[in-house]
Amino acid sequence: MPPRWPRKPDRRDPRYRRLDDRMNFAVHVALFAAFNSGGWFWHQVQPTAVPFIPTVTLVWLTLLAGHALYVFAIARYAD
Repeated sequence: MPPRWPRKPDRRDPRYRRLDDRMNFAVHVALFAAFNSGGWFWHQVQPTAVPFIPTVTLVWLTLLAGHALYVFAIARYAD
């Protein structure tokens, strides 16, 4: 069940921004997992079909770590 917001969503609301950023991060993680699991599956079945998957995974994992760092450590949601 998706989270419910008790009032009209407003991007200027710090609590809403925090929730929105975390939900965007969750989508990023889900896309990373789905794409990479499929890519690595095909890489195991036929390594020449997707030879670039290790590079894609490493670059995307770096971007995902940067996104996590921003959402959980850097972003400040003050009024």
